[in-house]
Amino acid sequence: MTAIDESDRRFRRLRSLLYVPADRERFVAGAAGRGADAVILDLEDGVAESAKPAARAALAAAVPQVGAAGARVFVRINSRLAHAAADVEAAVRAGADGLFVPKTDDPQWPRLIAERAGEVERDVGRPEGWTRLVPMIETLAGLDRRAAIAAATPRTLALVCGGEDLSAEIGAEPGSEVMRLAKLQILMAARAAGLTAFGLMGSLAGIDDLDALRRAAEEAARQGFEGASCIHPAQVAVLNRAFTPDEAAVEHARRVVAALQPGQGTAKVDGRMVDAPVVARARRVLARAGEDAAGT
Repeated sequence: MTAIDESDRRFRRLRSLLYVPADRERFVAGAAGRGADAVILDLEDGVAESAKPAARAALAAAVPQVGAAGARVFVRINSRLAHAAADVEAAVRAGADGLFVPKTDDPQWPRLIAERAGEVERDVGRPEGWTRLVPMIETLAGLDRRAAIAAATPRTLALVCGGEDLSAEIGAEPGSEVMRLAKLQILMAARAAGLTAFGLMGSLAGIDDLDALRRAAEEAARQGFEGASCIHPAQVAVLNRAFTPDEAAVEHARRVVAALQPGQGTAKVDGRMVDAPVVARARRVLARAGEDAAGT
């Protein structure tokens, strides 16, 4: 099995990705116990400029500490070149599963990040391709180049729309129909490249309105997003529920997958025709539920 294949198994279900500032030791220590499928150790917006070197140095202990509890560990690097190269090196040396790459507005940027990650992987003896990338599309230039960004490097795992930054550039509210269109465009670019997409049909800013978060996450799941990031531990359980199919959907998906035998073009389940696209959707439901394609 290649490193890329193995990393795909690591990222089989990422419903909730909890941001934690990498320089806040108390938050880092508690992050793994919050139930998030992944923790994003933040070196960018969540860390003051003067604290960035200390936050970067903290990754050596923080990454294995968070990962020991079973959560996948990402690091959001800085967008400025002055910080980014050192961020990548520190994150890869610490054993991070992947990197969130903010302000990605050109496909050359994730290629450069991928090249540096590969250099560090070789230096530390980690399998080539272990460290995956999640480009964050947060500018109009990035939105325009979304397809090229999605296809820039085989290390890319998913795309994310940075709604707050993009809406500020547009001059729109982050929960507006303008942002809905942008997020769906990014989702489709990700799917066309064989990637996943993380996101909400709304904003994360209102951390106390969990009901609004639930509605936004449920709509995102219906649209095809497989998970979303969050900024407060109270949001984790809401995302986990919203992005997990209910038992009725899972049971139906099992029957669909079982119905279409090798060599068959179509079958019938619950009075409806089943063919290859229906089976593909059913397999995705099972994956989101944490089951394999056969429903075991």
